[in-house]
Amino acid sequence: MTAKTTPPGESVFTGLRGIFWPVHGFELKKFLPMGLMMMCILFNYTILRDTKDTLMVNAPGGGAECLSFLKLYGVTPAAILFMIVFIKLANVFSKEKLFYAVVTPFLAFFAAFAFIIYPNKEALHMSLPTLQAMQASMPNLHWFLPVIGNWSFSIFYILSELWGSVVLSMLFWQFANEITKVKEAKRFYGLFGMLGNVGLLLSGPIIMATAMYANSLPKEIDSFGVNLKLLMSCVVVAGLVAIGTYRWMHKNVLTDPTLYEPGQGKKKEKVKLSVMDSFRYILKNPYLGLIAVLVVSYGVTINLVEGVWKGQIKIAFPNMNDYNFFMGQFSTWTGAATILLMIVGNNILRKLSWTKAAIITPIMILATSAIFFFVVWSGAKSTPLAPLMGTTVVMVAVMVGMIQNVMSKGTKYSLFDSTKQMAYIPLDQEAKVKGQGAVEVIGGRAGKSGGAFIQSTLLAVIGGSVSLASLTFILGPLVILVCGIWAISVFGLGRKFTALVSSKEAEKAAEEKKAHAEAPALAKATAQTTR
Repeated sequence: MTAKTTPPGESVFTGLRGIFWPVHGFELKKFLPMGLMMMCILFNYTILRDTKDTLMVNAPGGGAECLSFLKLYGVTPAAILFMIVFIKLANVFSKEKLFYAVVTPFLAFFAAFAFIIYPNKEALHMSLPTLQAMQASMPNLHWFLPVIGNWSFSIFYILSELWGSVVLSMLFWQFANEITKVKEAKRFYGLFGMLGNVGLLLSGPIIMATAMYANSLPKEIDSFGVNLKLLMSCVVVAGLVAIGTYRWMHKNVLTDPTLYEPGQGKKKEKVKLSVMDSFRYILKNPYLGLIAVLVVSYGVTINLVEGVWKGQIKIAFPNMNDYNFFMGQFSTWTGAATILLMIVGNNILRKLSWTKAAIITPIMILATSAIFFFVVWSGAKSTPLAPLMGTTVVMVAVMVGMIQNVMSKGTKYSLFDSTKQMAYIPLDQEAKVKGQGAVEVIGGRAGKSGGAFIQSTLLAVIGGSVSLASLTFILGPLVILVCGIWAISVFGLGRKFTALVSSKEAEKAAEEKKAHAEAPALAKATAQTTR
């Protein structure tokens, strides 16, 4: 007599195991490498994000106001161009080779920037007197001209922005969605994020350590150049680890039938669509359209808040290494908060409906953004917290903005990303690959470029050296409006997601029932044949 076994992935974990580690032992072979990949990708994402901001905000003639122009006129066209190239490559390469073909050029550029381009920046860039003269003669382009004058910084910024959208949102999550079932995703996806955000905890102290070391160097040495070489070396090493892990999984996990079913998702013969056909496919799919609204809403809201916040940071920390050190502190706190929220979020995903889990992020961003904008807006008049904290009005705004960003990003990583990726799972193979790719890259960029368009238009119309902090009376209400649209879209997508999952489960149950009904007849026929 054999013991009754529970189908893999079906058992219900209880107690602390259910809260912190709802993973079967046999699943670790698939789960842990995915967590390591996400950790390396987020590690790089954090270092690149902090470094690109440090470069552009403190570039000659630049400031936080330059970021909106760079995102709109640099990052968005680059994202569209990349999407065209990606779709072409997806029709030529296998998924495994596509991963290598995309990640390797990123790592090569970041290494070249630190060791070749940045040391020769003075010979490559426009001189500061020339830049200032052009700003004086063209006040409406005051904040756009540094984007052109410091062109290599701009390229670094653009590729750093694309790293998160391309490598994390597209390549990693497409791979995760391909090898993970819906029931596994409810247990795995929150934990993927929790393990991945260890990368934030590691990157923060590394950024702070390299900044402190750079500040200790003699004044005649380009200290930030040394800092940059150390950070980009870390980026290359982490990227190579991610590539190696991805290769290992193809050799050891995707060949294991207990962990991966090649026929999962009823994969059909690969359809090769043109670029325009791919975009038409997305526009005609309301389900993908709602996911795109969520992505765009997040991009717009976080961009409107961050632009003002980064301007306050520059005022508080004018030295590039000090600025980078503060961003390292921010990343550390974000990583710690995110891991804590991951534990909570993973249980929310398992115990609450998709809609209830997805609505938390827009609510969090709405509440924290309103507080931050109020502090900045009222800072010029009076800030009761400043004397209490023994600091300046600007530093109060910096700290409140940091809390806002930590909570918003922690909720985003723990709930928004997981619920968004879960929404792709019930879709057919074509929508998962090309539809998801277009939504993530184009949708993500449309969100950021939407916020950038608002900010850059206001700055260009007013002209001169006007700051984003002076425009909070306009930006604040816009954030509230977008959060409202976001919430409405969450409820609409939730209804479609529930219906689609129920339909898939009904189809699977019908197939199992049919197979079960045919089993006796098949067994009888087999028995007659063997007689």
